[in-house]
Amino acid sequence: MIAAAVTAVQVSGMESAQTELLTLPNGPTRIEWRRSARARRVSLRIDPRGGAVVVTLPPRAGRNAGMALLMSHADWVAERLAALPGAISFADGALLPLHGEEHVVRHRPGARGTAWREGREIVVAGDPAFLARRVSDFLRTEAKRSLTDLAQRKARMAGVAPRRITVKDTKSRWGSCAANRNLAFSWRLVMAPAFVQDYVAAHEVAHLLHMNHSAKFWSVVTQLTPHTDTAMTWLRDHGPRLLRIG
Repeated sequence: MIAAAVTAVQVSGMESAQTELLTLPNGPTRIEWRRSARARRVSLRIDPRGGAVVVTLPPRAGRNAGMALLMSHADWVAERLAALPGAISFADGALLPLHGEEHVVRHRPGARGTAWREGREIVVAGDPAFLARRVSDFLRTEAKRSLTDLAQRKARMAGVAPRRITVKDTKSRWGSCAANRNLAFSWRLVMAPAFVQDYVAAHEVAHLLHMNHSAKFWSVVTQLTPHTDTAMTWLRDHGPRLLRIG
């Protein structure tokens, strides 16, 4: 599993959430209160996708404990929120990365079809009300195609076979490998450069052999990709931007 960023993970039946707007020293801030049966202590996290502060409370902790931690770390919260990249919506003229290269969204209301790539443009046809969904569908379809092909090639190199490969809109993982041999990838990876996609695919395929992060696991990763260090650095530095798109 590769973590996408410091975000709260939604676990069905184990975690509930409430959202409110609080005025902190740095101004109005959206707070997500999460109650988690798995949490052992009160914690703060930044959700880069929504630009919110996530406060996780264990079963026996009260709201006051969360507020105390929040207020004592108000400067940290302000710094992290200020450092988030600006949100980018799927709209005409928006600049979006695709396989690491910037593309401009171009709306052609009179054209037929849905959305497609022309050079360094993502062309979207039809009613403007459908533009955002069509851009999203285009990116997800491209992610499914490219990441499935990449993971299958890595699996053949490793002499293994995944049961299923899917793409999802995950909040806290770039990729994952389940015990049933299913691989899943964040569709947002399609916006990252090819060497980043190569590493993430190799990482998850290696888990088909070793469901841990042991020396043997990393040895397999090294055999499958030469991009581990550079890709991890790229995800750390630029991954939050991908989470702010769409």
